[in-house]
Formats: sequence, structure tokens, C-alpha cells
Amino acid sequence: MSDEPLDDADDFDDDLDDLEDEIAPEGNRVAGGRAKAVVEYVARHLVDDPDGVFVDAGEGRDGVTLLVHASPGDLGRIIGKRGRVIQAIRQVGRAAGSTEGVRVTVDVAD
Repeated sequence: MSDEPLDDADDFDDDLDDLEDEIAPEGNRVAGGRAKAVVEYVARHLVDDPDGVFVDAGEGRDGVTLLVHASPGDLGRIIGKRGRVIQAIRQVGRAAGSTEGVRVTVDVAD
């Protein structure tokens, strides 16, 4: 064996240096994607059946509407006493949407 470095390894390192991080153009981004992910994360961690939770996103002229779907037995956990939990989820969703410059509304599906 020789002590010379492999030429292929040097070429690989040079290729990595040439790559630049690219940001997708605005047209390819999902409006409210971060807010959807945050709301879904919080909702899944509140319920007994996390696999029964999913969030639909709909885009309208006023912004993005997130509709939280959960198992019937877990709806009470999502809403909370006097609606305090869903109000907190709405606040977190709005905050996550504001980082993207998107107005976010969160609702619970019946």
C-alpha cells in the first residue's frame, strides 16, 4: 500500500466545495408550512392517539386555514376546558405563521 491519498477522495472534496445551498423560489414554498408543522406537533403530543391526528391546510384570500382532525375521544383534549387549549394552539399557530409572513387561522374539525 502506498501512503498517497486517493485521487477520488480529493475529487469528492472538491465537488462538495463547489456545491452551494440553494433556496427554493417563493413559488415552490407551501404557505403556512411551518405553522402546519407546529400545530400538528403540538396536537399530536396532547392526545392519547397521535396517529389519529392530522392537519389540513387550506389557502384563502385572508391567509391559511389549518383544520385539526383528531379521534373523537381526543377532541376534548384538543379543545380543553373552556377552549383554553385550542386558544393556545391558535396563538402558537399564528406566531409560527408570522415568521413566514402568513396569517394563520386554526379550527377543529367536528
